[in-house]
Amino acid sequence: MTAGYIVGSLVGSFAIAYLCDTIVSDKKIFGGSIPSTVSNKEWLQATDAKFQAWPRTAGPPVVMNPISRQNFIVKSTE
Repeated sequence: MTAGYIVGSLVGSFAIAYLCDTIVSDKKIFGGSIPSTVSNKEWLQATDAKFQAWPRTAGPPVVMNPISRQNFIVKSTE
């Protein structure tokens, strides 16, 4: 019987959270609009192209040793 109350209250709380999220986010009861950066596909493609054009610079790969908390540079086996 106790498990039924726990499961029922969890399901009920998730349902209330979903309804509140839908009303506030999707129905926009407090006003506002969706930014053009979210809804504009051309902006997304232009931004993605810009990020892909930047050169990637990084150091050698590093492996973390969680016991001694030291970083070790991974040597290639070649």
